[in-house]
Amino acid sequence: MASNLNDEKNKWLDWAIEIQSLAQAGLTYGHDVYDMERYERLREISAEMLSYKTDIPVEKVKDLFCNETGYQTPKVDTRAAI
Repeated sequence: MASNLNDEKNKWLDWAIEIQSLAQAGLTYGHDVYDMERYERLREISAEMLSYKTDIPVEKVKDLFCNETGYQTPKVDTRAAI
């Protein structure tokens, strides 16, 4: 039973991430003002979904989850100390 609950939570997370990703791409490549409003609303919905499921305030989720611009790609980071 607990496994099903974790699967359900993860599915919500997957959906929220996918919606946010689609919205971010739309905001990057969209030109029409009305489409941009729709993509922004999709981004807000994804943040609201995460906030609802995690009990984290929606503004905090927006700061962490909706702060990037451009087409969403995996981020690779390489650091070195000499």
